[in-house]
Amino acid sequence: MRRAMRYAPVCLVLLPTLAVTLLPLLALVAPWAWADPPPVPAPPAQVLVPAVARTWPVGIRPWVTRGWEPPATVYGPAHRGADLAAPAGSPVRAVAPGRVSFAGRVAGHGVVSVELTGTDLRTTYEPVRPSVRRGAEVKTGEVVGTLEPTRFHCPVTCLHWGLRRGKAYLDPLSLLPPWLLHRGPPRLLPVLGVPMPG
Repeated sequence: MRRAMRYAPVCLVLLPTLAVTLLPLLALVAPWAWADPPPVPAPPAQVLVPAVARTWPVGIRPWVTRGWEPPATVYGPAHRGADLAAPAGSPVRAVAPGRVSFAGRVAGHGVVSVELTGTDLRTTYEPVRPSVRRGAEVKTGEVVGTLEPTRFHCPVTCLHWGLRRGKAYLDPLSLLPPWLLHRGPPRLLPVLGVPMPG
């Protein structure tokens, strides 16, 4: 008790000095120390895309080697398109009518971009050797280029098909109507000219 009483005057003298020194530091640290944790990003909302495509860009119904995988954040890792298997030299077709906004090379790969008529959407096709020029009007199914012989991030040669609205990447497969996207169930057809078992 006597020891505590002996140090009391010293504490009373140092207390204002410590308060003046520590208060600015507490003011700097306090907002971070007591702030709520950052919010967890919400999963991407379902974006409505009109099913305006009337054909696949390659083949009749190509194998989708990798589908669209949206990023968790704006600059996060993702797969911003769909990879469609096709042999090199395959014709690449516009999936819907539009105007060519770009036809050239980007980072060593041929790219064609088409702004789709009546929408705010733009499709991209790569790696292709363009057969159209910027500003050209294209119809559904019209050839816009030839698939280049490269294994552009695919296990086999493929077309990377992309879709954008402004700066946002969307799922290009959403452009396809259900009758084109999904094959129906198998149907048994009658076999003519074969006698029925009796």
